[in-house]
Amino acid sequence: MSCTVAISNSLAFSPVARVPVTKSPLCKSASFSSSSSPNSSKTLTKFPSFTSSSSSSSPSLQFQILRFQKPLPVPAPAPINLIRNSKECSTSAPNSTSPTVLKRKRPAKLDIPIVSTTFGNFLANPAAATADFVEVEGDGYYVCCKRGRRGPMEDRYSALVNLQGDSKEGIFGIFDGHGGAKAAEFAAENLNKNIMDELVTRKDEDVVEAVKNGYLKTDSEFLNQEFRGGSCCVTALIRNGDLVVSNAGDCRAVVSRDGIAEALTSDHKPSRTDEKDRIETLGGYVDCCSSVWRIQGSLAVSRGIGDRYLKQWITAEPETKIVGLNPELEFLVLASDGLWDKVSNQEAVDAARPLCTDISKPQPLSASKSLIDLAVSRGSVDDISVMIIQLQQFC
Repeated sequence: MSCTVAISNSLAFSPVARVPVTKSPLCKSASFSSSSSPNSSKTLTKFPSFTSSSSSSSPSLQFQILRFQKPLPVPAPAPINLIRNSKECSTSAPNSTSPTVLKRKRPAKLDIPIVSTTFGNFLANPAAATADFVEVEGDGYYVCCKRGRRGPMEDRYSALVNLQGDSKEGIFGIFDGHGGAKAAEFAAENLNKNIMDELVTRKDEDVVEAVKNGYLKTDSEFLNQEFRGGSCCVTALIRNGDLVVSNAGDCRAVVSRDGIAEALTSDHKPSRTDEKDRIETLGGYVDCCSSVWRIQGSLAVSRGIGDRYLKQWITAEPETKIVGLNPELEFLVLASDGLWDKVSNQEAVDAARPLCTDISKPQPLSASKSLIDLAVSRGSVDDISVMIIQLQQFC
């Protein structure tokens, strides 16, 4: 198919200015014949001027006709396995119509390191290191940990029983890391030991101060490691007939008192009035973003181990409560906020109690798992760690 266009000799269709096509550089390479070469994709043909018989001197009636043939179809690119290499492309003729495409190269193989994700006192074996769900049945305590959907597991736990050979004593903890698992891992390995060292030094005269110093010492030791991240902590010390519960962060301890849930800790969050006042007194600020209160627009908890870059406002000093053991106290639930963000204190006690006290053979491990399942069913995507301690065993 071809099209014919009539163009005046003048660029502005003026009878004065005439630009001959034959002198144009474009037309020097064109063919001035009525037939075009079959190998040419574009032919410019010049026809004789048509002059009016009435006035041969009138330039306005003179036209030149340019005929442009339809371009020949461009050949499709060669298949990927037929594309020439870069050497051939660099030496090809400049007027060649073949496509010039660089040959694809296979990307280098990724070397992904294997990172250990062991929890507290778990055995160092591949099954424990890579498990998304772990169950541990100890002497009077039962733990379930489930990795959330946000990334690697950052929760840890610790448990020591038979303190100084006494089967009625033990110390337990749940640790929820943020910004990595280093702080939670360090606290799980060192906090209980540091608390016990302080108790021995003070000869049990001031348990609250001993626990406080144990937390602060662990925090100082971790900061000396120059690791990033931090960890919320909740611990329970059973000693001399007392239950000593401490926390720094939003891990929580809830006890069942004849089926009634009683929170023994209060979450340390920037939304708490006293925590907000403390932070602002130290020169920091607290703001709310997407319904979450944060310190310096960053961290959503106000106490914990680590967090060196916010240490001016984040303290590791715990709050401690002492409760005397008695038959009314049935079991204690220590858990990370992956549970408490979706399950209330009373709901946790109601779900666990039938498996802990209302049957001839208690199944606290199944109760821990049922609490995790309940939180997941309600949309929890965070790591969830639940520890149930049968308090009657330590009375």
